[in-house]
Amino acid sequence: MTEKEYNECVNLYADGVYRFIVKNLRHEEDARDVVQTAFEKLWRNREDVDNSKCKSYLFTVAYNSMIDHLRKVKRVYLKEEFKDDVRIQHRQINNTKQILERALSRLSETQRSLVLLKDYEGYSYEEIGQIMNLSESQVKVYLHRARLQLKDYLVKVENVI
Repeated sequence: MTEKEYNECVNLYADGVYRFIVKNLRHEEDARDVVQTAFEKLWRNREDVDNSKCKSYLFTVAYNSMIDHLRKVKRVYLKEEFKDDVRIQHRQINNTKQILERALSRLSETQRSLVLLKDYEGYSYEEIGQIMNLSESQVKVYLHRARLQLKDYLVKVENVI
């Protein structure tokens, strides 16, 4: 990969890699660090990486860096305490995004990554398998299970309100 090809790769894929990582980590600074690490590794290994496979390489490195980061940091997200005096109100406010974010946060790291890569970024099963080091059939099974969990969560009445 030449310097020009590397720069084209940065222009084409930086936003997609960042979106994928920030959706998983939910922390912008950490996502920037992970993405920067991925592009740094691509730069250091540019002579060994085929230009036609730079997208897959970037997502694979970013995904693995994200998993390493999650294992090292293990951030604790504090949940709001449930208060007995809170009453359910029927509002016409559209909170679909919030409900979907909550549903995604209930999935495992692998399941969330699969859903985001397939449904948000539009990767094929084969590409996802390469990125996450899974077989195509494993990707399909894990993705199916993740979607079932999402469906079960999203159809519950108490989660919609």
